[in-house]
Amino acid sequence: MSAMAAMKTELIAVGTELLLGYTVNTNTAFLSRRLAELGVDCYHHVTVGDNPARLAEAVKAGLARADCVITCGGLGPTVDDITLPTLTKVAQRPLVLDHAVLSRIRERFTRMRIPMPQSNLRQAYVPRGALVLPNKVGTAPGFLLPLRTKLLIALPGPPKELEPMVTDQVLPWLKAHRGLTGLLRSRTLHLTGITESEVDERVADLLKLKGAVTVGIYAHAGQVDLRITAKGETPAALQKATRKVEQDIRARMGGVVFGVDDETLEQVVGTLLMKSRKTVALAESCTGGLIGHRLTQVPGSSAYFLGGVVAYANAVKTALVGVPAALLRQHGAVSDPVVREMAAGIRKTLRADYGLAVTGIAGPTGGTAQKPVGTVHLAVADAKQVASRALHLTGDRAIIKARAAQAALDLLRTTLLAPKPAAGR
Repeated sequence: MSAMAAMKTELIAVGTELLLGYTVNTNTAFLSRRLAELGVDCYHHVTVGDNPARLAEAVKAGLARADCVITCGGLGPTVDDITLPTLTKVAQRPLVLDHAVLSRIRERFTRMRIPMPQSNLRQAYVPRGALVLPNKVGTAPGFLLPLRTKLLIALPGPPKELEPMVTDQVLPWLKAHRGLTGLLRSRTLHLTGITESEVDERVADLLKLKGAVTVGIYAHAGQVDLRITAKGETPAALQKATRKVEQDIRARMGGVVFGVDDETLEQVVGTLLMKSRKTVALAESCTGGLIGHRLTQVPGSSAYFLGGVVAYANAVKTALVGVPAALLRQHGAVSDPVVREMAAGIRKTLRADYGLAVTGIAGPTGGTAQKPVGTVHLAVADAKQVASRALHLTGDRAIIKARAAQAALDLLRTTLLAPKPAAGR
């Protein structure tokens, strides 16, 4: 079976804690991404509690409409781990003791210098005819069980156990035994400073693409992503297909595209500062240190980020950033004159090449008719000038803070990218 034959897989996450919301299910997202890289189609994600009847019903339904069903979780040693006995009943395969698995489990407890609980013995049993997937991290093995034209795969629930098992064992097996020679690759372009509806208008025709190349649009707080996905038989074909669409998108969107794939805005800003050998200092009010947090998430940021002040109170804006008290009384803390003084003041105080400042009303209280909740002012200063922007953001307090931080970082990015005047002019 090739990827072009569209092998269909269904994922079943097992665990009442998932249904109650106490545990976030990251396994299906991980599996979907990795399977998509092989060109495998996944049309259904199912979550089932620790109930044998409902799990059996879900597995039977999955096998009826998919080529492969993968379960995640429920392989532990406790009585509520019901996946193994349920799958053996659905597959009508008896359980058999796997002595190699039992040996590995015993060795693990020996290394930990504790007796093996009797309950762990049940993890050494697998359905007859199954290919055991050794667990290199925990005690519960996974397995692949061919069922005539179908395939049943059982994986442990903890991500630290599931992910290496999938990468090192399941995916290579599928390539070798299911002829998955096709490939699927995605490239994601990150945009900021533009709304989802504006992006949609500019690339509406690309979002309607069908077939080997598709484009999807995804909105976040202060950011829009365009994901280009291509199916093909060779890496070269995929690269050619995605590059053509990417060039088209960049031609239409221009400078609002700030990065690709795993790049974050703070990484892009950091790279620009490093290349230009410049430094930045922050004066944050409504964002409460969020910009500084994002910048310092990047390894090596100490080379360009000098520090900052969370100047929440007006007295701090005056004492530590240098904003004149008279200016605060005249215009208020949330104003263009004040944010410009904040940017210039922190640049001078910390002797940075750039000063970046933000002040605003994150809500839900504090707004007025003249300055409603969501009013935010940004500024970036260098030795020669100060550039500022006014924003009117929407959302709750957390979203307004996130969007303000994103916009501030983007203002610094566009400033760093702006053409510099020639010397002597």
